[in-house]
Amino acid sequence: MLNKFNLIATTFRYREFDAIDEMLDLLDDIGDSDAFFEVTNISGLITGNTRFDPFQVIEKFKDIVRSEDWRFRYVLRVIPIESVTNSHPSEIAMAASDLSKRKLSSSDSFKLSVEKRHNSSLRSLDLIRTIAKEIDNPVDLDAPSWIVLIEILGNVTGIAVLQPDQIFNSTFEKRDIGTNSYM
Repeated sequence: MLNKFNLIATTFRYREFDAIDEMLDLLDDIGDSDAFFEVTNISGLITGNTRFDPFQVIEKFKDIVRSEDWRFRYVLRVIPIESVTNSHPSEIAMAASDLSKRKLSSSDSFKLSVEKRHNSSLRSLDLIRTIAKEIDNPVDLDAPSWIVLIEILGNVTGIAVLQPDQIFNSTFEKRDIGTNSYM
């Protein structure tokens, strides 16, 4: 698995290579012909690296789905990642805290979201407690200003501090524009 990635994409099981081709075509169309993706050991999940800001990629993909929704056949979700670290609680907490301090103002609320795949040694609740101690902002589980997203992929963890609308979901985007373009 790439130890340096700034995008995670999900797809259907056994469609990882189709999703990689789709991601590379989409990124090439928006100007990144050097993007790289690979299949992880987690079914339905690929990681990749683009030279673009991953949050800009999300916005570009939303634009594409509004005009050419059929272009998204295999890619289900695209998650921007800002920091990659080892899956050790103290390293995750430090990276999440550093990102939060850079992005959140003192009045911004947040919630922690931990997605744990292929790692049974970390307990989500313990990790949430460890990270929450490092962030002084108010917690709001229902309508947070920001989400501190922890994506644990085995021994590697991707972290992002993002607003709720900054994860691309092709199914939701298609539904929101009123089309029914599926495979």
